Amino acid sequence: MSAKNCDSHNRFRGRTIGFRVSSEEEKQINTVVELSGMTKQDYIVAKLLDRTIYVQGNCKVHRAVYDKLNEVLVELQRIENGELINDELMSNIELITSIVNSLYVKTSM
Repeated sequence: MSAKNCDSHNRFRGRTIGFRVSSEEEKQINTVVELSGMTKQDYIVAKLLDRTIYVQGNCKVHRAVYDKLNEVLVELQRIENGELINDELMSNIELITSIVNSLYVKTSM
């Protein structure tokens, strides 16, 4: 029998909860998880339990923000050519802006 795995608060997590999402929702979930610097499990549990998400600035988060900003730049260049803006792009811009602002506030203190 394998040993029980406990989380950082020494709680045994032996229950599984699963749910289905669309491919668009999965992409959006993966984006916010990547930008948060948390594991997907920790992020989803924190959101479901209505806990505050604190973004910890580290190399992984900075790289994710950089990559997402490059994706936004490509989309903005597409829009500049006369194409329409979509809701996903606007939500990504708002998310990245709030994360960058929170990183700036925490590192400037």
